[in-house]
Amino acid sequence: MKFAVLDFETTGNQSADEIIQVGLAIIEEDQSISRVYGSYVNPGIPIPPFISNLTGITNSDVENAPSLEEMMMELVPMLDDVVLVGHNVSFDFNFLQNALDRCGYLPYSGRILDTIDFLKICFPSLTTYQLGLVSTQFGIVHDRPHQADSDALATAHVLLKCLDELIGLPLITLQRLTELFADEDSDLAWYFDDLCREKEKEPAQDLESHNFYRQLALAVEDWSDISTPRNDEDDNPLKSMDFPQFLAEIEERLRAIMPQYEARESQSMMFGEVMNALENDKHLLIEAGTGTGKSLGYLIPAIYQSVKRESKVMVSTHTINLQEQLRERDIPLLTQVVPFLFKAAIFKGRQHYLCLRKFEHKINKRDFVNPKEDVILAAQMIVWLAQTETGDDEELNLGGRGGDFWETVSSDSDSCLGRACPWFRKCYYHRAKHEAGIADVVITNHSKLFTDVKAGHQLLPAYEHLVIDEAHHLEEVAGKHLGLHMRYFTVVHTLTRLYKDNRNGQFPALIQQLRSSSDEKASDWTVVIDRLCGELVEVKEHWDRLNDMLFALLPERSDAAPGDTGQFVLRLQPNKKPKDWDVLAAIENQIYVTLGEVTRKAEKMLNDIKDNLDDFSADSLITDISGLIKDLSNEREDLHMFMALSDIGNVYWMEANGHFRSKSLQMYAVPVDVSKQLKEVFFDKKKSIILTSATLSIEKSFQYMIENLGLQEASDNGRLVTVQLPSPFRYRDQALLVIPRDFPSVKGSVGDALFVETLVKSLADTAIVTQGRMLVLFTSYRMLRQVYEPLRSALSSSDITILGQGVDTGSRSKLIRRFQDSSASVLLGTSSFWEGIDIPGEALTCLAIVRLPFQPPNHPLVEAKSELLKQQKKNPFMKLSVPQAVIRFKQGFGRLVRTASDRGIVIVYDTRVIESYYGKHFLYSLPGPKMEHMPTNQMVSRISEWLHEGDKS
Repeated sequence: MKFAVLDFETTGNQSADEIIQVGLAIIEEDQSISRVYGSYVNPGIPIPPFISNLTGITNSDVENAPSLEEMMMELVPMLDDVVLVGHNVSFDFNFLQNALDRCGYLPYSGRILDTIDFLKICFPSLTTYQLGLVSTQFGIVHDRPHQADSDALATAHVLLKCLDELIGLPLITLQRLTELFADEDSDLAWYFDDLCREKEKEPAQDLESHNFYRQLALAVEDWSDISTPRNDEDDNPLKSMDFPQFLAEIEERLRAIMPQYEARESQSMMFGEVMNALENDKHLLIEAGTGTGKSLGYLIPAIYQSVKRESKVMVSTHTINLQEQLRERDIPLLTQVVPFLFKAAIFKGRQHYLCLRKFEHKINKRDFVNPKEDVILAAQMIVWLAQTETGDDEELNLGGRGGDFWETVSSDSDSCLGRACPWFRKCYYHRAKHEAGIADVVITNHSKLFTDVKAGHQLLPAYEHLVIDEAHHLEEVAGKHLGLHMRYFTVVHTLTRLYKDNRNGQFPALIQQLRSSSDEKASDWTVVIDRLCGELVEVKEHWDRLNDMLFALLPERSDAAPGDTGQFVLRLQPNKKPKDWDVLAAIENQIYVTLGEVTRKAEKMLNDIKDNLDDFSADSLITDISGLIKDLSNEREDLHMFMALSDIGNVYWMEANGHFRSKSLQMYAVPVDVSKQLKEVFFDKKKSIILTSATLSIEKSFQYMIENLGLQEASDNGRLVTVQLPSPFRYRDQALLVIPRDFPSVKGSVGDALFVETLVKSLADTAIVTQGRMLVLFTSYRMLRQVYEPLRSALSSSDITILGQGVDTGSRSKLIRRFQDSSASVLLGTSSFWEGIDIPGEALTCLAIVRLPFQPPNHPLVEAKSELLKQQKKNPFMKLSVPQAVIRFKQGFGRLVRTASDRGIVIVYDTRVIESYYGKHFLYSLPGPKMEHMPTNQMVSRISEWLHEGDKS
């Protein structure tokens, strides 16, 4: 086949907009690119400035260019007898049809393919489908992004890469893809059918590289074949080696593979402290700033401890990101340098693993809710199965509605057939569990840690030693897991998966199955299912009504971003129930009673079918339905508990956002104080727990963490060691902290005219000196909005781009990527930008903190904790608000210096740090940057001078 890869640059996205440039790359049947055609087009109207900014195409470029008619005379002959291809082809195709029509040609009627579909299917783990970034990842030269000829050529190379990948797939995978698309009346179906026929003519290949089972090609063998890292008969490899010897050997090997490796004082101290705690059964709070090499700091002692004592060490992280970093970077490095075989396994929550039985059932039955999207998702996953060794959803880029699709095929305990499942030995969850069972070190996350506690320690392998990384999040995660958290969609997904309409859902699927069976009781069961479906519809109506009424109670918070989960918040108090709460309680009671009936009748019927019907595919369906019925039963109890508002140890509240209103409703019931539970389930039970993070101390003291995490008794008994490691960075040389001492102050979450005006001027002047490369952290979204437009206009003549969270479209990671990719930009962010973002090097030179990051005092959890502290005759502001804000402030500050060569400025616009009695807690908690305060008008010259000092050195 011959392909023509088309790309247009236009004056906008609407069909009435004009073409300003065309690019076309022709790919011949032998897959060579024979021609690249490009031409500007005179649109007859001025090009909007934002299009010129994006594409670099100006009015003078198109002034003497051919008209649309002249260009089409050249283009149309090249579109004869080709397959038309584009990156997001519908955009270019609409403009093409419009141009053909305007110039008097017949519409294009050939076949059309989209490289985005191909990328999703061929490379299911790509993190982005944006052409520029994909080109970079594939090593394709794409020198002029957003210029049509360059885009067309890059897209042609991307297509060739995809076709290459498809030809290399196992035949069975291609056959499954062809079957999948067969019912689709699409050009993609035609393409796969053609490709499959070609592949079938070839002699059988690839029989060794995959494991073929039930018409799918898998990348892994049975997990039962995975053996322990070392033979039981062999001597312990650490029998006669103490920790210093072990460490010396590792460091020698590190130097051999990384000549630039040098031991860092803080990391060496961390090795010793962690080892000490593990050997002497102590708990350890250890603060390790950026650059310490914290991951190796605890992994090396953990490996030594687990192998020497033959006792598993558990490591828990807060974010999946850090878990992935350990998997991708740290564990492979240690595998090279540890002088014997060891095993570190990653073990996540069950919902992260694919259930092969559910997936097989889904594609065989074509159980698709949004057929067009779901077929592409299923195709992605069929290809992914031939690549993945873990079956972990983090490897997949599902996008859009992919999360809903994943929910229907992910593993869960209630619908697991265990050993009775034909996929049992291939199962990804049981593989992960088996690997964790035989591993020396298991890496999990805080969430799974607490799910295991709630499940009576049935999920994780037994352990006595635990390392908690990102430990400043432990209290918050504990609250969410030891309490209750329910979403509107939690219930809706369960209901609609059971019954959406007469054709969709597990109950209608069971009715179909029963109709094809010859069992005499089939018609009786069908009647029961019909009644159950009617009752589920009734529950859904009540649930919708309850959520609408609960949402109507919520007041809007003025400082939150639109679409922010906490945009609407309401605390519910047992002794101050809202007006008409009894009306809401009555609706909940109807849900409670009806669901009680549904679960009782469904369980009875399902047991009856199981006993009488001998059919594996019905078994599989019944297992899934039983699981969903269990989910409904749990949700019924959770809702009942929430609406009762009866536990005085809990704080109850609701949150929602303005975009999805009652459909975004979330309900929380969280213990006000988790310290007692943490003490009971962890610190009293385990031999040694190491808690580490870059932010655990406040003004050199760990007291806040000790009290909040339930470590006071361990501290009093001498079982707790606290260590603050020295920073590996030279903060006095690398960071200058500036405070404009005469800066106007502000009350509340909104700035007055003087404050906004002064802030905008100062940010703009500073941005010019630092050439953008500036991150501005706000505590209130409303203030960010107040600053965004005026700052943009203040910098409009200086080629510095402004990016604003919630103003510019895109997720946090997309905005950060845009910030890093553009040479001069200022990024404005709120809460989620204060931590967990890593922008090393030149991309970030200046960090501006607009206000100290105090949590809103009226947030339900803060309010309830403050009340508890007052009862204990303690000062909530000093015991809770200040410590929380200091930890957040330290996290924010930590964004600036990420490597030993980074250098930059932090501006704190909140004069409370030097004027208030509590300000010193913030400044003295920082790792020793140079600090200066001065009048606002002297700040820019000082910053400029300091940056130039750095250039000289």
